[in-house]
Amino acid sequence: MDMYKQKAYFVKHHLILYIGNKLSVHGYTPTSVETLGVQLSEYFEIITVSDKKNKILRMLDIVFTVMQYRNRISKVIIDTYSTSNFYFAFVAAGLCRAYNIPYIPILHGGSLPQRLDKSKLLSKFIFTHSLTNVVPSGYLQYEFNRRGYQNVVLIPNNINISIYTFKVREIISPRLLWVRSFASCYNPAMAVRVLAELKKTHPEAELCMVGQDKDGSMLKSQQLANLLGIACSVTFTGKLTKQAWIKLSEQYNIFINTTDVDNTPVSVIEAMALGLPVISTNVGGDAIFNYG
Repeated sequence: MDMYKQKAYFVKHHLILYIGNKLSVHGYTPTSVETLGVQLSEYFEIITVSDKKNKILRMLDIVFTVMQYRNRISKVIIDTYSTSNFYFAFVAAGLCRAYNIPYIPILHGGSLPQRLDKSKLLSKFIFTHSLTNVVPSGYLQYEFNRRGYQNVVLIPNNINISIYTFKVREIISPRLLWVRSFASCYNPAMAVRVLAELKKTHPEAELCMVGQDKDGSMLKSQQLANLLGIACSVTFTGKLTKQAWIKLSEQYNIFINTTDVDNTPVSVIEAMALGLPVISTNVGGDAIFNYG
């Protein structure tokens, strides 16, 4: 079977439903369902859902889509998070089990181990009966394994290395770069405090913070910078495209990751690919030397 016939066979016989948060149309950062979904569409017929911003409407969209295509779907992929979106995964898994459709949760978020402990019955319902569970880090694999989940496959987060240019950085004057959504779990205020401490010995130090605000943390960080008297040394860019912040990174020489909870953030991998030394809190999948 040549390549084109093989691809046609897969497309004809494999309809994949990918469930996740397609919210970039509302100004949010694209998630796996929007990036991996595009890559999978080269080999499979794929339907992705949902782009509804309202969570109730998103839940209904997921339910109706599964029901509509239940007789054609060969597999369901479910982006699974530890926050309230965890319940989307629970409902989707329940529908898949009811219609006897194999499903694969892709696990996101460094606080999923806490969710396993907090919602033991729901977690068992989702993860024990799945075809397999995909984790992006050895950290999550370890945490799932030690709680008795053995049907776990490690597929590390990855990037298209061709779009990143490695640059050796000279650290004469500290110029810090922080790239993440402004949310309390990512502790952006720590970056501001780090700069304040650094300026005691390096008064010329600067900080650039890139990302959209999710819960008011950007305003709090701006207020903290004013309170500490370093507002003129902190730049808040808001959300930037990947190409824009990669270009911006050429002006900086240290990448800092201040999160309280994490898995294996792509932004840290990207920073390494750009040649930026990374200074990070020792949490979750960021502790790569502990978990590989």
